Amino acid sequence: MRRINPLPFAMALTAALAAAGCGGDAVGVPRAARSAPEPVDRSIASYLDRTLPKGPGGTVVAARGTELVHCKGFGLADRTAGTPATCDTVHDVMSITKQFTAAAIMKLEMMGRLRTTDRIGTILGPVPADKRGITLHHLLTHTAGLAEGLGDDYEPVSRDEMLAKALKSKLVSRPGEEFHYSNTGFSVLAAIVEKVSGTSYERFLAKYLFAPAGMTRTGYVLPKFSRSEVSVEYDEDGASQGRPFDHPWAADGPYWYLRGNGGMLSTGRDMFKWHRALLGDTILSAAAKAKMFEPHARIPKTEAAYGYGWGVLHTKDGRVAWHNGGNDWSFASYSRILHDGTMVYWVTNQASQAGQWNLEERELEMNQALADRARDAD
Repeated sequence: MRRINPLPFAMALTAALAAAGCGGDAVGVPRAARSAPEPVDRSIASYLDRTLPKGPGGTVVAARGTELVHCKGFGLADRTAGTPATCDTVHDVMSITKQFTAAAIMKLEMMGRLRTTDRIGTILGPVPADKRGITLHHLLTHTAGLAEGLGDDYEPVSRDEMLAKALKSKLVSRPGEEFHYSNTGFSVLAAIVEKVSGTSYERFLAKYLFAPAGMTRTGYVLPKFSRSEVSVEYDEDGASQGRPFDHPWAADGPYWYLRGNGGMLSTGRDMFKWHRALLGDTILSAAAKAKMFEPHARIPKTEAAYGYGWGVLHTKDGRVAWHNGGNDWSFASYSRILHDGTMVYWVTNQASQAGQWNLEERELEMNQALADRARDAD
């Protein structure tokens, strides 16, 4: 299964910034989504009407600091049922999941349970000689040298099986020497969260990250999503690929080639709440956030770097933190301009239509346009 990494966006974002100097009562919409207001910015709505092709469904969110400027669906979340997408439609956020995993590690460090400088062997037990130098910092910054992936996302692999295969795998570079985007590394981090905390990865996130942020509709299985509120995904021919949990999942979420590095389900409203929480110090301290958004590892062939679960880019206006995610069908992008608190998040349940359009290729344009309009919103 194809996975998206942030490198193409980093390259485009670098070039562009350098040059730049309501839900109704439709059948199938969950009651909670129908009753919650959907803020709409007219400038953003007009831009999206001109920009988005006919066919895909999704959600667009824009915020200015703690103010939710726009949170609105477009198209259909389920074409067969005729269910419109809304601010509260549940989507797979894909590799944006990595920032939650990174935040969990930072939370455990705040709790005194680990340090990002710890070698993985101190937590996982004896590891092969070539991996003894790998630290949590290396995993968080994609510099551990682990391969991008170990197998198909939906292969029924347990945590311990994933760890065994990761530790036996051949390194693509020596620990700490080079940046190599690695989904495997973030699955290892999720396993470390479990071993250190003594609870499951999702339960740790739910208790220490999501609940304090007011995020009640984010997780794998704990929110108990109904089918009607979860978006169906579509391939480039418009054929249904079902909902994320229609693929092989364990009882407690995706199997371990996907867990921790992707597959998290969330709504646009909850992704705004995550942004709002990161503006304050309730979940993560200022020191923890400073480490998370520090440009630790340069991404090759770009002016961007990688922090802890976020891409980071210096601009004339300050630091931009971002990540995108995708699979063979959907695509999502999340961007935060740190100096003024502008946030943009959008997700689509069909990334492209063969020979006609490709929303992944419009990521930079959309992020820039949405951010500019969020700043100008009255």
